[in-house]
Amino acid sequence: MLVEDNELLAQGICLSLAKMGMQVDHLSSYQQALVGIKNETFSAIVLDLGLPDGNGKDLLKAWRAQGVSIPTIVLTANTDFDTKLECLDIGADDYLGKPFDVRELAARIRAIVRRQYGLDNNSLNIGALSIDLNTREVTFRDQNVPLSRREFQLLLELAQSAGRVLTRNQLEQLTYGWDEVGSNSIEVHIHHLRKKLANDLIKTVRGIGYTLTEVN
Repeated sequence: MLVEDNELLAQGICLSLAKMGMQVDHLSSYQQALVGIKNETFSAIVLDLGLPDGNGKDLLKAWRAQGVSIPTIVLTANTDFDTKLECLDIGADDYLGKPFDVRELAARIRAIVRRQYGLDNNSLNIGALSIDLNTREVTFRDQNVPLSRREFQLLLELAQSAGRVLTRNQLEQLTYGWDEVGSNSIEVHIHHLRKKLANDLIKTVRGIGYTLTEVN
Protein backbone atom coordinates (compact mmCIF):
# COMPACT_ATOMS: atom_id res chain seq x y z
CA MET A 1 0.00 0.00 0.00
CA LEU A 2 1.29 3.43 -0.98
CA VAL A 3 -0.01 6.41 1.05
CA GLU A 4 1.02 9.53 -0.87
CA ASP A 5 -0.96 12.71 -1.61
CA ASN A 6 1.18 13.83 -4.58
CA GLU A 7 -0.77 12.21 -7.42
CA LEU A 8 1.96 12.61 -10.04
CA LEU A 9 4.61 11.09 -7.79
CA ALA A 10 2.25 8.30 -6.72
CA GLN A 11 1.45 7.41 -10.34
CA GLY A 12 5.16 7.22 -11.12
CA ILE A 13 5.87 4.98 -8.12
CA CYS A 14 2.92 2.69 -8.88
CA LEU A 15 3.93 2.35 -12.53
CA SER A 16 7.60 1.70 -11.75
CA LEU A 17 6.89 -0.85 -9.01
CA ALA A 18 4.31 -2.60 -11.21
CA LYS A 19 6.98 -3.03 -13.88
CA MET A 20 9.06 -4.77 -11.20
CA GLY A 21 6.17 -7.15 -10.54
CA MET A 22 4.70 -5.50 -7.43
CA GLN A 23 0.96 -4.98 -6.95
CA VAL A 24 0.47 -1.47 -5.51
CA ASP A 25 -2.71 0.07 -4.09
CA HIS A 26 -2.60 3.86 -3.78
CA LEU A 27 -4.34 5.95 -1.12
CA SER A 28 -3.93 9.71 -0.85
CA SER A 29 -5.17 10.69 2.62
CA TYR A 30 -4.96 9.89 6.32
CA GLN A 31 -8.59 8.81 6.56
CA GLN A 32 -8.44 6.60 3.46
CA ALA A 33 -5.40 4.81 4.85
CA LEU A 34 -6.90 4.45 8.32
CA VAL A 35 -9.96 2.70 6.86
CA GLY A 36 -8.15 0.87 4.05
CA ILE A 37 -5.83 -1.01 6.39
CA LYS A 38 -8.84 -2.60 8.11
CA ASN A 39 -10.37 -3.96 4.91
CA GLU A 40 -7.38 -5.20 2.91
CA THR A 41 -4.26 -7.35 3.29
CA PHE A 42 -0.85 -5.89 2.43
CA SER A 43 2.73 -7.19 2.46
CA ALA A 44 4.25 -3.73 3.01
CA ILE A 45 3.34 -0.05 3.36
CA VAL A 46 5.07 3.02 1.95
CA LEU A 47 3.90 6.04 3.95
CA ASP A 48 4.34 9.75 3.24
CA LEU A 49 4.33 11.97 6.34
CA GLY A 50 2.80 15.12 4.83
CA LEU A 51 -0.81 14.10 4.19
CA PRO A 52 -3.54 16.70 3.53
CA ASP A 53 -5.78 15.66 6.44
CA GLY A 54 -3.30 14.46 9.02
CA ASN A 55 0.27 13.61 9.93
CA GLY A 56 1.77 10.32 8.76
CA LYS A 57 3.46 9.88 12.13
CA ASP A 58 0.08 9.95 13.87
CA LEU A 59 -1.24 7.45 11.32
CA LEU A 60 1.68 5.11 12.00
CA LYS A 61 1.10 5.41 15.75
CA ALA A 62 -2.59 4.58 15.28
CA TRP A 63 -1.76 1.51 13.19
CA ARG A 64 0.74 0.19 15.72
CA ALA A 65 -1.71 0.84 18.58
CA GLN A 66 -4.30 -1.23 16.68
CA GLY A 67 -1.82 -4.09 16.36
CA VAL A 68 -1.06 -3.52 12.67
CA SER A 69 2.47 -4.90 12.24
CA ILE A 70 2.80 -4.64 8.44
CA PRO A 71 6.37 -3.52 7.57
CA THR A 72 6.34 0.21 6.85
CA ILE A 73 8.75 2.53 5.01
CA VAL A 74 8.39 6.23 5.71
CA LEU A 75 8.84 8.24 2.52
CA THR A 76 9.18 11.99 2.97
CA ALA A 77 10.94 15.19 1.96
CA ASN A 78 11.57 15.84 5.66
CA THR A 79 15.04 14.38 6.18
CA ASP A 80 15.55 15.95 9.62
CA PHE A 81 17.53 13.51 11.78
CA ASP A 82 15.25 13.82 14.83
CA THR A 83 12.17 13.15 12.67
CA LYS A 84 13.85 10.05 11.29
CA LEU A 85 14.63 8.78 14.80
CA GLU A 86 11.08 9.50 15.95
CA CYS A 87 9.57 7.57 13.04
CA LEU A 88 11.79 4.57 13.70
CA ASP A 89 10.97 4.68 17.41
CA ILE A 90 7.19 4.73 16.85
CA GLY A 91 7.24 1.73 14.55
CA ALA A 92 8.65 2.51 11.10
CA ASP A 93 10.84 -0.24 9.68
CA ASP A 94 12.75 2.02 7.29
CA TYR A 95 13.00 5.66 6.23
CA LEU A 96 13.71 7.06 2.76
CA GLY A 97 14.08 10.75 1.95
CA LYS A 98 12.85 12.46 -1.20
CA PRO A 99 14.07 12.70 -3.89
CA PHE A 100 14.92 9.03 -4.33
CA ASP A 101 15.54 6.40 -6.98
CA VAL A 102 12.56 4.05 -7.24
CA ARG A 103 14.99 1.15 -7.60
CA GLU A 104 16.22 1.86 -4.08
CA LEU A 105 12.63 2.01 -2.84
CA ALA A 106 11.94 -1.38 -4.46
CA ALA A 107 15.06 -2.85 -2.86
CA ARG A 108 14.03 -1.53 0.54
CA ILE A 109 10.54 -3.00 0.11
CA ARG A 110 12.04 -6.38 -0.71
CA ALA A 111 14.31 -6.09 2.34
CA ILE A 112 11.54 -5.37 4.86
CA VAL A 113 9.37 -8.13 3.38
CA ARG A 114 12.31 -10.56 3.71
CA ARG A 115 12.73 -9.61 7.36
CA GLN A 116 8.99 -10.02 7.93
CA TYR A 117 9.20 -13.63 6.76
CA GLY A 118 12.56 -14.39 8.39
CA LEU A 119 14.52 -14.70 5.14
CA ASP A 120 18.28 -14.16 5.15
CA ASN A 121 18.53 -13.48 1.42
CA ASN A 122 16.46 -13.01 -1.73
CA SER A 123 15.75 -16.73 -2.13
CA LEU A 124 12.67 -18.41 -0.69
CA ASN A 125 13.10 -22.19 -0.63
CA ILE A 126 10.41 -24.71 0.26
CA GLY A 127 11.28 -28.29 -0.61
CA ALA A 128 11.97 -28.49 -4.36
CA LEU A 129 10.53 -25.01 -4.92
CA SER A 130 12.83 -21.99 -5.09
CA ILE A 131 11.69 -18.38 -5.63
CA ASP A 132 14.17 -15.57 -6.26
CA LEU A 133 12.58 -12.40 -4.89
CA ASN A 134 14.98 -10.15 -6.77
CA THR A 135 14.91 -11.63 -10.28
CA ARG A 136 11.41 -13.12 -9.79
CA GLU A 137 12.60 -16.42 -11.21
CA VAL A 138 11.03 -19.69 -10.08
CA THR A 139 12.69 -23.08 -10.19
CA PHE A 140 11.14 -26.42 -9.28
CA ARG A 141 13.22 -29.58 -9.06
CA ASP A 142 16.10 -27.60 -10.58
CA GLN A 143 14.06 -26.59 -13.65
CA ASN A 144 13.18 -22.99 -14.50
CA VAL A 145 9.42 -22.45 -14.54
CA PRO A 146 8.11 -19.44 -16.50
CA LEU A 147 5.11 -17.79 -14.81
CA SER A 148 2.87 -14.87 -15.63
CA ARG A 149 2.96 -11.84 -13.30
CA ARG A 150 -0.26 -12.88 -11.56
CA GLU A 151 0.86 -16.50 -11.25
CA PHE A 152 4.14 -15.41 -9.69
CA GLN A 153 2.43 -13.07 -7.23
CA LEU A 154 -0.05 -15.75 -6.19
CA LEU A 155 2.68 -18.36 -5.76
CA LEU A 156 4.81 -15.92 -3.75
CA GLU A 157 1.97 -15.09 -1.36
CA LEU A 158 1.25 -18.78 -0.81
CA ALA A 159 4.95 -19.56 -0.33
CA GLN A 160 5.43 -16.75 2.18
CA SER A 161 2.57 -18.25 4.18
CA ALA A 162 3.53 -21.90 3.57
CA GLY A 163 1.64 -24.27 5.84
CA ARG A 164 -1.00 -21.63 6.56
CA VAL A 165 -4.36 -21.49 4.83
CA LEU A 166 -5.13 -18.32 2.87
CA THR A 167 -8.72 -17.62 1.93
CA ARG A 168 -9.77 -16.86 -1.62
CA ASN A 169 -10.52 -13.28 -0.55
CA GLN A 170 -7.05 -12.84 0.96
CA LEU A 171 -5.41 -14.16 -2.21
CA GLU A 172 -7.49 -11.84 -4.37
CA GLN A 173 -6.44 -8.85 -2.28
CA LEU A 174 -2.76 -9.81 -2.27
CA THR A 175 -2.64 -10.68 -5.98
CA TYR A 176 -4.97 -8.09 -7.51
CA GLY A 177 -5.25 -5.32 -4.92
CA TRP A 178 -8.12 -3.11 -6.03
CA ASP A 179 -7.97 -4.18 -9.68
CA GLU A 180 -11.06 -5.90 -11.02
CA VAL A 181 -11.02 -9.64 -10.39
CA GLY A 182 -12.86 -12.29 -12.44
CA SER A 183 -15.20 -14.60 -10.54
CA ASN A 184 -12.87 -17.61 -10.89
CA SER A 185 -9.50 -15.92 -11.52
CA ILE A 186 -7.80 -17.39 -8.44
CA GLU A 187 -9.00 -20.89 -9.32
CA VAL A 188 -7.66 -20.52 -12.88
CA HIS A 189 -4.24 -19.37 -11.64
CA ILE A 190 -4.11 -22.21 -9.09
CA HIS A 191 -4.90 -24.67 -11.89
CA HIS A 192 -2.06 -23.29 -14.05
CA LEU A 193 0.41 -23.36 -11.14
CA ARG A 194 -0.42 -26.99 -10.41
CA LYS A 195 0.14 -27.91 -14.06
CA LYS A 196 3.45 -26.03 -14.23
CA LEU A 197 4.77 -27.21 -10.84
CA ALA A 198 3.13 -30.16 -9.09
CA ASN A 199 -0.50 -31.01 -8.51
CA ASP A 200 0.02 -31.61 -4.79
CA LEU A 201 2.09 -28.45 -4.15
CA ILE A 202 -1.01 -26.32 -3.57
CA LYS A 203 -3.75 -28.01 -1.59
CA THR A 204 -7.39 -26.95 -1.49
CA VAL A 205 -8.90 -26.70 1.99
CA ARG A 206 -12.57 -27.12 1.16
CA GLY A 207 -14.74 -24.19 2.14
CA ILE A 208 -11.75 -22.14 3.36
CA GLY A 209 -9.00 -21.58 0.79
CA TYR A 210 -5.58 -22.82 -0.27
CA THR A 211 -2.27 -23.72 1.32
CA LEU A 212 1.19 -24.43 -0.09
CA THR A 213 2.93 -27.56 1.16
CA GLU A 214 6.50 -28.81 0.89
CA VAL A 215 7.07 -31.10 -2.08
CA ASN A 216 10.43 -32.67 -2.93
